Amino acid sequence: MATAKQQFDVLIIGAGPIGLACGIAAQKAGKSYVIIDKGTLVNSLYNYPVFMTFFSTSERLEIGNVPFVSINPKPNRNEALEYYRRVTEKFQLNVHLFEEVVSCQKNASSFQVVTSKATYNAEKVIVATGFYDIPNLMHIPGEDLPKVIHYYKDPHYYAFSKVLVVGANNSSVDVALETYRKGAQVTMVIRGDEMGPNVKYWVRPDIENRIKEGAIKAYFNCCLKEVKPHSAIISTPNGDIEIANDFVAAMTGYQPNFKFLEQLGIVLDEKQTPSYNPETMETNIAGLYLAGVVCGGMDTHKWFIENSRVHAELIMNDIVAKQ
Repeated sequence: MATAKQQFDVLIIGAGPIGLACGIAAQKAGKSYVIIDKGTLVNSLYNYPVFMTFFSTSERLEIGNVPFVSINPKPNRNEALEYYRRVTEKFQLNVHLFEEVVSCQKNASSFQVVTSKATYNAEKVIVATGFYDIPNLMHIPGEDLPKVIHYYKDPHYYAFSKVLVVGANNSSVDVALETYRKGAQVTMVIRGDEMGPNVKYWVRPDIENRIKEGAIKAYFNCCLKEVKPHSAIISTPNGDIEIANDFVAAMTGYQPNFKFLEQLGIVLDEKQTPSYNPETMETNIAGLYLAGVVCGGMDTHKWFIENSRVHAELIMNDIVAKQ
């Protein structure tokens, strides 16, 4: 049962790094605020692979002018989880976790936000929901089989199995290399004729050499056509082939929750890019702002933690200026 309405100057949807940065900016501006997330703190990072290493250096992941100290040149997932937890603790951020936003309606002068636990009124709303919740589906027969995964955590689970990896970017390469080193028989299916251009520079030689020596089998200019309980069918330039298979890791990328954005009234263009003012981050709905990766629509490689941290200050400057 929902509790009595709670009133805030700013309500932030999403407790990822950018949502936390928005909370810090609101706190520094003297605004009352609440950060709401349907999962755990920095939920997307929590769901990253256990041994993932960031492309960025630690200082580029910092928020709130709090130093991010790492023992490695590139921090890993576990270090990031600890860092953002400590930042949340330092600022005593008002974070409500495991609370899903059900609706957000604009009234005459404020927004009414209903969640799975409460009802809130807020003068301004910031959406910082990222893009990791919804995988890009392949829309092929058998994709709904339990053997198909779109989220990968730990390579040990796949030890000594036959693993087929779909994709040619960082997540695909990480799955292929890590499961191979746990004894898996790895096959990659890649639409293009080479690995993705954004593959981490220190990993690219490793995957290319493993493919070259035959330790990892790669089908270039091919696509996965069908998944069966104990095999998979690959469409190649020379016709279809069927290979024995235990797991399919479909690392096909992710997308923002466009349905949720449309429910808020945010206009999306033909490329699903939401409408907002890049100088203030305000959408076509007055008082409703976007921050972080969600701003890129389907172009999920446009915004990262390091280049969207500034959104928090842009938004808060606009809120204060309009006061």
